[in-house]
Amino acid sequence: MINQIWNRLQLVIAQATGVIITTHKVQVKALDAEVLDNIDRIQPYGFSYHPKSGCQAFIVFPSGDRTHGLCLVQGDKRYTLTLEDGEVALHDDQGQKVHIKRDRILIETSKTFEVRADKIKLHADSEYKFDVNGQGQKWDGLGVETWQDNDQPRPHHNHQPPEI
Repeated sequence: MINQIWNRLQLVIAQATGVIITTHKVQVKALDAEVLDNIDRIQPYGFSYHPKSGCQAFIVFPSGDRTHGLCLVQGDKRYTLTLEDGEVALHDDQGQKVHIKRDRILIETSKTFEVRADKIKLHADSEYKFDVNGQGQKWDGLGVETWQDNDQPRPHHNHQPPEI
């Protein structure tokens, strides 16, 4: 009896490799060559992702019944970032990321960064700076500084920005 219970418990959780991943289902390879089809993917509310084939998958089988599994977590060590204690990041396999660092939030991409909204408001307490291929401006408490093509920044001139 105890042996049967132990054997059943060993079938409740499995670590597997994702083979085919769709929005709601995953096919995995578990143990040596056990292929499990039609595993339901569970994703947290408000967060969607589509991992690549070869990802790690952690599957649970209620009652140890391996005919119906639930994939609770999928991860991929191939694309892991190194983070400091307390940091959080959202990233992909192309090196794009939103990194909540200890001292700032960093968004990095080599692709187009697009924001769509009815209204956009930016507010900075001490400095707002932008640069596009060597041309830009810096707004701070002293005024506005501008530069073009790596020339010397033009001196500050006063401004009265509207408050947001």
